[in-house]
Amino acid sequence: MSEFKNNVARSYAIIGFGKIGQALAKAFARKGIDVAVATTRDPESFASAAAAIGPEIIPTTLTEAVKADIIFLAVRFEAHPDVAKALLTWQGKTIVDVTNAYGVSPEQLGGQPSGRVVAQAFTGGKLVKGFNHLGAAVLEQDPAVQGGRRVVFLASDDDDAATQISALADNLGFAAIKLGGLSEGGLLVQAHGNTWGQLIFKDLVKFD
Repeated sequence: MSEFKNNVARSYAIIGFGKIGQALAKAFARKGIDVAVATTRDPESFASAAAAIGPEIIPTTLTEAVKADIIFLAVRFEAHPDVAKALLTWQGKTIVDVTNAYGVSPEQLGGQPSGRVVAQAFTGGKLVKGFNHLGAAVLEQDPAVQGGRRVVFLASDDDDAATQISALADNLGFAAIKLGGLSEGGLLVQAHGNTWGQLIFKDLVKFD
């Protein structure tokens, strides 16, 4: 769509428009930041839901959405390979992995953290695990809480990408805390089979 600004310094998209995708969209709308939203469905099928959040939320096709510089992956973990097929290479793009692989056995993941598995699917892209430790009902709330800011955790094997998403989180009103690599602190915000990481669902507020 013409409203989707591909020519700005950084453009944003959310893939997936369920409860988590809509919670993320509300965060962008609160700050007046344009973001494309896409699913595998026709954009018209969720246009009214997008309009209800705000004019900054731009329904589009998956093909158009993946042109963005920073892409939030807010789909079921099992659906990430289908999204990854939308581009041959994700070079130059940062993917924020908001998926949770709860119920997926360690064997299915080859013994790797789920974030690493997602990273491998998005060939050439930089992956940051983030915004996934809060339920949608909490994530959609204004992150300004009693003079503090709601915490989002970030983990990445790419320091520059983590810094980039940390800055975006700050712009959205959150307080980003970097946990290190996907196989280090990142394990605290990733499910392990039928067990949640220790920081999952912890609703924390940072006071500056």
